[in-house]
Amino acid sequence: MKTAEQYKKLTISEFTKAAKVYETDQAGIYKMCKDDYPYIEEELSHIEYQDLLDCGCGTGPMISLLYEKDSSKHYVGLDLTPKMIEVAQNKNLEGTEWIVGDCENLPFEDDSFDVIICTNSFHHYPNPQLFFENVKRVLRPGGRLILQDYTAPAPILWLMNHTEMPLANLIGHGDVRAYSMSQIREFCDNCELTIEKIEAAKKFRMHLVAKLEATTI
Repeated sequence: MKTAEQYKKLTISEFTKAAKVYETDQAGIYKMCKDDYPYIEEELSHIEYQDLLDCGCGTGPMISLLYEKDSSKHYVGLDLTPKMIEVAQNKNLEGTEWIVGDCENLPFEDDSFDVIICTNSFHHYPNPQLFFENVKRVLRPGGRLILQDYTAPAPILWLMNHTEMPLANLIGHGDVRAYSMSQIREFCDNCELTIEKIEAAKKFRMHLVAKLEATTI
């Protein structure tokens, strides 16, 4: 079992190599990420927001799509890999911030965002509950987390976590773990995020929308 630091070093190494091709036709396995963008866009279309954080933003393809439709909002992309952020910064999207940082230790003040999105990044986090706790901290009351990642029925999930991901580590990938629906519910419950939607979709995808309820006095 690798340490959190070892997993993060693998992730940085993996995506430093991938940064140049991440949004091209030569992206290989990363091309599948595009399948999930419409889901994120659809969920956001039902939410009133101004400040959006993309956790694990990569080179910024999701923010680029959102910016093209509405450049008046404040978008922030956060990624652990400096090279990914460098490529994103070169897009020169006015008013958009690109920050190198750790999604388990979000470098933002409390109550900073109306919505946080996280697409195909969560399975790289060695300490998933820390991510959820940070989400709760930086979301404003009434804000939402939209999370998309991998899940599967129990036998397949076991194979993913005990065979597929360790093999990926051997070839230099920073994959840590995929989670069951019940585990995702537990992460939310532990930090008092209210689940509005959670579903298993095609291609072993998991979709979550969770809300930080406004406190009442």
